[in-house]
Amino acid sequence: MFASVIFTTYNHPKWLEKVLWGFSCQTYRDFEIIVADDGSGDETREVIERLCGEINIPIVHLWQEDDGFRKCQILNKAIMKSRGEYLIFTDGDCIPHPEFVENHVKLAEKKRFLSGGYFKLPMETSKNITKEDILSGNATRPGWLLKHGVKFTPKISKLISNLKLGAVLDALTTSRASWNGHSSSTWREYIIETNGFDERMQYGGQDREFGERLENMGIKGKQVRYRCSCVHLDHGRGYASKESINKNRNIRKHTRKSGITRTNYGIESLSDDAGKD
Repeated sequence: MFASVIFTTYNHPKWLEKVLWGFSCQTYRDFEIIVADDGSGDETREVIERLCGEINIPIVHLWQEDDGFRKCQILNKAIMKSRGEYLIFTDGDCIPHPEFVENHVKLAEKKRFLSGGYFKLPMETSKNITKEDILSGNATRPGWLLKHGVKFTPKISKLISNLKLGAVLDALTTSRASWNGHSSSTWREYIIETNGFDERMQYGGQDREFGERLENMGIKGKQVRYRCSCVHLDHGRGYASKESINKNRNIRKHTRKSGITRTNYGIESLSDDAGKD
């Protein structure tokens, strides 16, 4: 099965390079990478162009002009550009476990979406991880991380990514299987049917709202946080605002209350309409 891995980036080329090296050493090889770029500068383009010649996985750089936080718009463009029948979503600050793509593909089911996990790294460890650490698999190994600045927490067990043990842990967890931006996947046809991401939404909950429309459509979440994991590189969030979060909450509330399955402000919408309430 050919898959498409989609993630966004914005002016963080050092983190992006680490993520791309993470996808270069995946155990599953039949996939493409789509970097959905929300208006980054030349340094990001240069990193992608350089790695296109060094990584044996096709990379598509999809760029849009910098006009504020427009993650949903560039994600929708990436969905339409994708060639995979199965789409895997993560973030441009998440280094995948070496079996990340393989486990997403193996665990795929019809009428389901997968809800994976992540483990947050401190800033110092995020900075110090090298290309060699990533290619060797050390960057997502709990034992190695604990020796390199990471404090122990039971959450680090999400990085084991063993299918048998992970299935037990996923069955025991009380966390809800929701769509998240760091590790989620489903069939492209379902995403097209929902009309993609709601382009009115800013930072805060846009991934959850998309998943709630999938659920309204009968596509239920499957918990795989202990089987499809990544490490999250630390960074600031200067784009977060109380106003945007409240706006997104109201959109999500309407989605849940009305049971809608398709947004009017997604892939098939005029850009002028997408900015309206």
